[in-house]
Amino acid sequence: MKVSILIPAFNEIKTIVDVVELVKNVNIDKEIILVDDCSSDGTREILKEKYGTAKDNIKIFYHDKNKGKGAAIRTALSHASGEYIVVQDADMEYSPQDIKKLLALAEETGAGAVYGSRFLDTWKTTSFPHFVVNKTLTVLTNILFGGRLTDMETCYKLVKTDLMRSLDIKAERFEFEPEVTTKLLRRGIDIKEIPVSYRGRGYDEGKKIGWRDGIEAVFTLFRLKFSTKI
Repeated sequence: MKVSILIPAFNEIKTIVDVVELVKNVNIDKEIILVDDCSSDGTREILKEKYGTAKDNIKIFYHDKNKGKGAAIRTALSHASGEYIVVQDADMEYSPQDIKKLLALAEETGAGAVYGSRFLDTWKTTSFPHFVVNKTLTVLTNILFGGRLTDMETCYKLVKTDLMRSLDIKAERFEFEPEVTTKLLRRGIDIKEIPVSYRGRGYDEGKKIGWRDGIEAVFTLFRLKFSTKI
């Protein structure tokens, strides 16, 4: 099955080429869709230099203003042609080789969605404060929507492309994660999970998600809990 690997990027000049090369080396049927979210650090220029000819099944799109991770993913999704999509962050926190494990489980079970959990084996993949925030949001999601997840906020969400499009995602920023998960759970989708490797980076290394995004995630969960649209 073909997988569309969506890579949103904003000011990731230090890692973007390494990430793309690692993704290229994943031995699956795939296409790579990059969206530069109006970077100002040279990310856009290096993408044009290295991959601007659209070779190796790579598509690149450029936002003319910074819109946020969710908006970049929605742009990439609109151009996806694979049976499944998965998001790959551009910051080297996740190992692209794990995408093969997600796809294998999807092929074995026919699952509509497979999540790569950072916490099925251990929480020590990230700092304790970030673990607490992630666990709190995951538990809240499970309580509100009847899930059994261990990592709602994971980047690695492998979802059937048609299903993802039907969710009509509106997120602009990091609220993409709770919006996707809650809409899947409200439809009764059995989200499978499998352990993945993870190396969390610090804010001094360019990490962008912050405490305000945690608050926005909570608001998103409660807003969707009482929304009449599934």
